[in-house]
Amino acid sequence: MSSPVFILILVTALGSALVGGVFYAFSAFVMPALARLDPANGIAAMQAINVTAVTPAFMTAFLGTALACLASIAVSLTQWGDDYAPYSLAGGLLYLIGAIGVTGGFHVPRNDELATVNPRTPEAARQWARYLQAWTAGNHLRAAASLAAAGLLVVAVRLG
Repeated sequence: MSSPVFILILVTALGSALVGGVFYAFSAFVMPALARLDPANGIAAMQAINVTAVTPAFMTAFLGTALACLASIAVSLTQWGDDYAPYSLAGGLLYLIGAIGVTGGFHVPRNDELATVNPRTPEAARQWARYLQAWTAGNHLRAAASLAAAGLLVVAVRLG
């Protein structure tokens, strides 16, 4: 493995781990803490989180890692005979599907729906309970996929 490829896959692994850590934090304590609040305050807090999460720092890590995954996948396919290539390919695909795909296909629509909920209405508590359960389950998947992708990419670095 050349030095540029080594750096690419290492950065991809670190980005996957960083994003996985953010998702893990939400699963481990942010969502459980929000669930302890009364529904109106939980909804308002999550609505605020969803707005403030779209920062340059997080989006650079989240989408920058996706771009690095695409590059790692391309390199893996061109160097398929090397021992590291299957691990790099699998790690990149796992991040793209498990972090980017699940976020875009599952979490963003739920966040957009929650943004329209008035926390002070009687129906809000039911919507919040449904949101908490589904969103958190999907987030467990994102965390596991991102961290597993990081692991596969570390194996690729080690084999390269």
